[in-house]
Amino acid sequence: MLRRVGASPKTANLKIALVEGQDLSKSQIQAESTTFSNRCSSLTPGSVKFLNEIGAWNHIATSRVQPYQAMQVWDGVSGSSISFDPSTSSTVPDTVATMTENTNLTSALLARLGTLPPIDIMDKTRVEGIELGKETEKMDLSNWPVVSLNNSRKLAARLLIGADGANSPVRTFAGIPSRGWDYNRHGVVATVQVEGANWGAHGPRTAYQRFLPTGPVALLPLPGNVATLVWSTTPEKAALLKSLSSTDFIAMVNAAFRLLPVDLDYLHTMKSGHADEYAWREASTAFNSERIPQKISAVQDGSVASFPLRMRHADTYTGHRVALLGDAAHTIHPLAGQGLNQGLGDARSLAKHINFSLAVGKDIGSNWALDAYNSEQWAKNNAMLGTVDKLHKLYSAGSGPVVWARSLGLDAVDKMGFLKGFFMRQAAGT
Repeated sequence: MLRRVGASPKTANLKIALVEGQDLSKSQIQAESTTFSNRCSSLTPGSVKFLNEIGAWNHIATSRVQPYQAMQVWDGVSGSSISFDPSTSSTVPDTVATMTENTNLTSALLARLGTLPPIDIMDKTRVEGIELGKETEKMDLSNWPVVSLNNSRKLAARLLIGADGANSPVRTFAGIPSRGWDYNRHGVVATVQVEGANWGAHGPRTAYQRFLPTGPVALLPLPGNVATLVWSTTPEKAALLKSLSSTDFIAMVNAAFRLLPVDLDYLHTMKSGHADEYAWREASTAFNSERIPQKISAVQDGSVASFPLRMRHADTYTGHRVALLGDAAHTIHPLAGQGLNQGLGDARSLAKHINFSLAVGKDIGSNWALDAYNSEQWAKNNAMLGTVDKLHKLYSAGSGPVVWARSLGLDAVDKMGFLKGFFMRQAAGT
């Protein structure tokens, strides 16, 4: 939001402060580095368009960006599948999504900020408290949020924007409830190398996702023969994966895309020796070699990590002189790769409504100004949260009528071009 507001003539005279607890200098990436961060995001065409509109994409290190043009998604229990390939339809974007490291995006946004009218950026700074101000002879701040920082500064905000994560102090200050649940799942991430000099060099770059009863496992392309892994599984299995040697971890990733769920369950009971166990099980397992990715050949040192998965949604995104966006407003299961895209959508919408309020003379912190943002984004995000949550629950079943029904539906959608095109356009944010 700050980037777009700062770039607008209507908001050029606003005083804007950005408070960040982390050291932003560490977000600056080395474009020539041969290693990749394990924190990557899949940007929809709509998100890339927005980043272009605000001038941030011009500062992206393009050598660390990888668009992909196709997706292979299949049910690990029944084998039913769906393929997304824009080349088969003239009504969907040519690119399904674009992968980049979060540090690359942060670097680009900071570089864009540097070209705008001065913004007070305070990194390595903690918020120690937020309270309402007081009435003085010079100004009545009794309904303004006042932010106390650990550098002894205090900031009175006409509009306090909480983009401060799932445990948002801004949301707590505003008294806005956030409801949801934990999935009892962890997302295991890693940066891996794929066999071959250049993954997908002889065809469209493809993302792969297999739904297992414990959660989906996805392999998403980065430049060259590098890919990012996101594997949703139980906390116990995530802990095992993080404890394995590189050889056994590689075997487990290859097994996740090839072996039957019952074989994977057995491999998760072993403490070591996964590579040998996988080798003989693979030889006696039938799978569709055209659907699965090339084998993993290496894992980047120190890149295997995990984080808990949860769903949360704030009852509202706004209060008097307060607006929430991103994880402060909503958190989502990563199976659809929509978390960051939803946050960017929030930023785009909030900036639009701030610009409009200034143009018509509204107080940007008033409910009159902020209600339109809340109306535009809350229902849209709630629909996405609900859809992804239901998908997670649907694919958590390992047997029974649910498996038959979801397989029938997946096969039907794959055969109905117009319906598949609709889903692709919705996912692309276009």
